[in-house]
Amino acid sequence: MTAPLSITGLGAVAPHGDSPEAIFAAVMRGESAVQAVFPELPKPTAAAITAFDQTRWFNKLQLAGVDRVSQLAVAAADLAIKDANATDCDPERIGIYVGCGMGGAGSLEAAYRGASNRVPPLTVPAFMPNAPASHIAMRQKVLGPVLTYSVACSSSAVAIAEAAKAVQSGEVDVAIAGGTEALIVPGVVLAWQAMQTLASFDAADPQGAARSVRPFSADRTGFALGEGSAFLVIESEARAKARGAKRYATLGGWGISTDATHLTKPDAPGQGRALRAALKRAGLQPRDVGYCNAHGTATRIGDPIECEALAQVWGGDIDRLRVSSTKGLHGHLLGAAGALEAMLTVMALHQRQLPPNANLTEADPACALNLVMETGLAAPQLEAAISSSFAFGGSNAVLLFQKA
Repeated sequence: MTAPLSITGLGAVAPHGDSPEAIFAAVMRGESAVQAVFPELPKPTAAAITAFDQTRWFNKLQLAGVDRVSQLAVAAADLAIKDANATDCDPERIGIYVGCGMGGAGSLEAAYRGASNRVPPLTVPAFMPNAPASHIAMRQKVLGPVLTYSVACSSSAVAIAEAAKAVQSGEVDVAIAGGTEALIVPGVVLAWQAMQTLASFDAADPQGAARSVRPFSADRTGFALGEGSAFLVIESEARAKARGAKRYATLGGWGISTDATHLTKPDAPGQGRALRAALKRAGLQPRDVGYCNAHGTATRIGDPIECEALAQVWGGDIDRLRVSSTKGLHGHLLGAAGALEAMLTVMALHQRQLPPNANLTEADPACALNLVMETGLAAPQLEAAISSSFAFGGSNAVLLFQKA
């Protein structure tokens, strides 16, 4: 068991907005941000787009060579830092830990499309995956460690865990940790369609796209890509209390494991190891955790395996664990998914409410969990919750938060 760490700031630029409270409220109402995109493509495609006013953070000159993925990160990190009011820290004692799966997909796509004419000279620094972290550091004048983790769908959950380790070990006093992703471009969408992992829907149905992602449902067909960025500010509980900071929740434990079995097919024992490690680090038993924000990608293979992992770890207490996947509402943000879902989990504890598992028509018998079907569900006794991220490559990351 390790000393818990305080979450003192939250910031996001996501499909439901740029206020953690507004984002959480929209999710609690079950509002879907998933919509039809790219009608020119051969197959109907859905994604969750983020409305973003870049002029709030950049002038025209500053935007040169800055991909959307970095723009979103700069904005979300700035909002988190301002929310935490952590400006009194030595810049050499601040660290930035960013998860990013694909980097500047828009810049790379533009380079490919312009290859026969002119490739923008700043394409490489625009699309490199560590560009977002570097841009945050330059904007905030951070002089401590500035690190990027590219671990597919677990990227930002791993970044948050690594940030927690750095604060706990005394390497930094304040960590700005989260993730960013901006990959809603035709080339990326076509690649995911080729894997047959994206949700299908009837383009003639006005609500087809919004309801297309159905985690744990018997009729699920896959996920919809999403874009956005989310960051948490992490510091020791002692430091947070000493400066009178507000505390949304504490990060009590985390677990990271690898399946080492298959590049794209998940493994229940591997996921179980990450779940157990998070519980052990927090000094909790499964029955102590009341909510799980599941990875829940709504894929045919992934959902039952995640359910199996939870059942193996929780055993006879599995019915006491309320579970939902919020991806049906905000899409799958890949490298930023863990950060956005961690933020939602923190807000669930802070407000003691449970986000719904949207769009489920009939639960798959292989996904026999105590799913949150209601919108606006209060959880007055909620004391601990987990957020799970399980990635291609067999990399698993679980974050365990507790009521502050």
